[in-house]
Amino acid sequence: MDIDDIILDKSDLTIDTDLLESDLISIDQVLPTKLYIIPIRYRPIFPGIITPLIVSNGRFTDVIDKVIHDTHTIGLVLIKDDNKDEITSHDLYSFGTAAKILKRINLPDGGLNVLINSIKRFRVKRIIADEPYIAAEVEYITDVAADKKSIEFKALTREVLSKLKLLTDNNPLFTEEMKLTMLNVDEPGKIADFVTSILNLEKTEYQTILETLSVKKRLQKVLRLLHKEIEVLSVQKRIQGNINEKIDKQQRDFFLREQLKAIKNELGIEDDERSRELKDFRKKIDDLQLEGEIREKIEEEIGKIMMMDSSSSEYAVTKNYVDTVLSLPWNRKTVDSIDINKAEKILDRDHYGLEDVKKRILEFLAVKKLKPAGKGSIICLVGPPGVGKTSLGKSIARALNRKFFRISLGGMRDEAEIKGHRRTYVGAMPGKIIQGLKICKYRNPVFMLDEIDKLGQSFQGDPASALLEVLDPEQNAEFRDYYVDAPFNLSDVLFITTANTIDTIPQVLADRMEIIRLSGYIANEKYEIARRYLLPKQLEQHGLKKNSIRIDKKGFMHIINNYAREAGVRNLERQIEKICRKTATAVAKSRRLPSGPLGLKTIREYLGTELFADESLIRITRSGLAIGLAWTPFGGAPLVIESIGIINRKGGGLKLTGQLGEVMSESANIAYSYVQHLLKDRNEESKIFNNNIIHIHVPAGATPKDGPSAGITMATSLYSMATNKKIRPGLAMTGELTLTGRVFPVGGIKEKIIAAKKANLKEIIIPRDNRKDLDDIPDYIKKGLNFHLVDQVEDVITIAFKPNARKTKKARK
Repeated sequence: MDIDDIILDKSDLTIDTDLLESDLISIDQVLPTKLYIIPIRYRPIFPGIITPLIVSNGRFTDVIDKVIHDTHTIGLVLIKDDNKDEITSHDLYSFGTAAKILKRINLPDGGLNVLINSIKRFRVKRIIADEPYIAAEVEYITDVAADKKSIEFKALTREVLSKLKLLTDNNPLFTEEMKLTMLNVDEPGKIADFVTSILNLEKTEYQTILETLSVKKRLQKVLRLLHKEIEVLSVQKRIQGNINEKIDKQQRDFFLREQLKAIKNELGIEDDERSRELKDFRKKIDDLQLEGEIREKIEEEIGKIMMMDSSSSEYAVTKNYVDTVLSLPWNRKTVDSIDINKAEKILDRDHYGLEDVKKRILEFLAVKKLKPAGKGSIICLVGPPGVGKTSLGKSIARALNRKFFRISLGGMRDEAEIKGHRRTYVGAMPGKIIQGLKICKYRNPVFMLDEIDKLGQSFQGDPASALLEVLDPEQNAEFRDYYVDAPFNLSDVLFITTANTIDTIPQVLADRMEIIRLSGYIANEKYEIARRYLLPKQLEQHGLKKNSIRIDKKGFMHIINNYAREAGVRNLERQIEKICRKTATAVAKSRRLPSGPLGLKTIREYLGTELFADESLIRITRSGLAIGLAWTPFGGAPLVIESIGIINRKGGGLKLTGQLGEVMSESANIAYSYVQHLLKDRNEESKIFNNNIIHIHVPAGATPKDGPSAGITMATSLYSMATNKKIRPGLAMTGELTLTGRVFPVGGIKEKIIAAKKANLKEIIIPRDNRKDLDDIPDYIKKGLNFHLVDQVEDVITIAFKPNARKTKKARK
């Protein structure tokens, strides 16, 4: 009897049970002991299974052709590494399954589709060949069965079948054919093999069951695997149930809402909250007259809202986005007040002085009046603290009849503060520019970008680079905030920036702005500001009557010169505030107030000891002293330079102290070399340079100093020390010195002249090339000052040491 005929005649091709139970012939006598091995991937094939097998084109298809004309039997062995391409016998496990080939079908790509019937386990005893085909001598293995009639064995078998039934009933992937096959198998070993073959396991777990010869142990292992699979199925069902419940609830809510909407329409009842919101959104779109990209984006977002569940997080994010975008003033503008005379009156009423700034603002308004659609420049107000830069921006907005919004840039380190966050981030919001427009409700406000010189930089980005687009009139017409993600026109916004210095502003950013400098105030200007603005303001804030405090000019000048010498007026306002507090305390205690203007004694009692009583630091008391003029971010300041000689038998040298920077140190070395050269030319050579270390000190020692403008002052100080001549009193100077004695121009002339006037210095030496800066200074500042314009340091020395030096230029009155 032919074994192929027996298998093919079986009505059920899923598993062959009759052959294994037959007592007519031993299957070991039918199967060959030498087999060609076909490697298989991913999972082994267990005995008793009829299944198709795909063999790719190659040497193993030749094996099939060879076997099909001989024994019809092949060995199927699992590969250890599924990713390996070239397979040898060393890459295979030692246990496999012998299978009969039932049918072969040729595939278009040259491979084969082979229908096989797996019959019996085997163990590889010896590899016969690796090339051209893998051939091995095998030993067929019979299951080690326990007593089938034992209670434990029966219980184990029934438990496996019970768990399998539970698994198949709850898993739609198990077909009816699999369930019927399970009912027709009664051999415990075959039951274990069949159950393992239909489970979803790891490759090693399959192979372990294949190599387990004891039926009892095999059933125990399969039972453990079934328990594990049932647990996974239970978790899967719970997850699926939660998802289905949520979907069912959403669908139910959707249908109920639609039914409710239809019922309300029939009854004439007003819409629900979501419908009202969507209706409001569409009305706002029409009112704002949105067009182009932004309209398409908003319509798309509204469409998303209609389909979303109101309880989802995405719904809130999308709704907030639409609310934000529709609250922006896309086409709403205030009407500018182009009355030049009215604007001039407002500026004069709010601020004393600052003529250059007022003049530039009036020019801007004049251009705006002649060409309303023109693009204006960006104004940057640079000056020391307390000179009125920020308050000037408010006056500009009032003069233009525009909204005012201030953004403090000091310490800002994240570019998202300017351009916003992308909506992918949790808690995303637009940048300060878009937020300011939303608050102002108009698209043409005055934006004050305060402290632009104090922008930071970090790993989060560079805000200064983000401002390039904002402050460029050629680009800001299509400013794109990351949150809004649509172009917004900023060309109608008047940007005014403020800074204490332009040194820390990136050059590419400074190029986009028109720099207008605000110098510090002189004493007379401070007096007018205190009389007109500061005192009335503080009286009102402290609840005092108009005549509660009276301060005459002498009193104000005493406060200004002895308590508030800074360039601005903030400290002056604090001193007036202190006087108002003392007065308010006296009023609250029903004490008698001074009847006339406050005397100096009363002012000293209110404010304490004078802060700037000692003026000896800026007086010439001996040779080797010279007064220079310096520029700082807080205004100008007088600078005393001291020079002395220290005996040193080893030779001369130069020593510098006072926290001098690199440029200032180079200026000192140039002055040291030039003065020696000048004395030699004048036959006034002094031995002090040969036998002394020359020490130059610039007080105050705790303040860093740098720059070239102290060059002629250092040279004059060294000349005074070397010749033992004292410089004439009341003389200050500024200018850069070259090695050949020329005097180069310097910056900050206005601030330096104001500082000299505050220090009661009457004569000032400046480079001749700074004449243009001198002409730009108002006459009331130059009043009472004598200016000497020089281009050689010898002229400086001549003026400094002649008691009746000719005045080369008098201040215009």
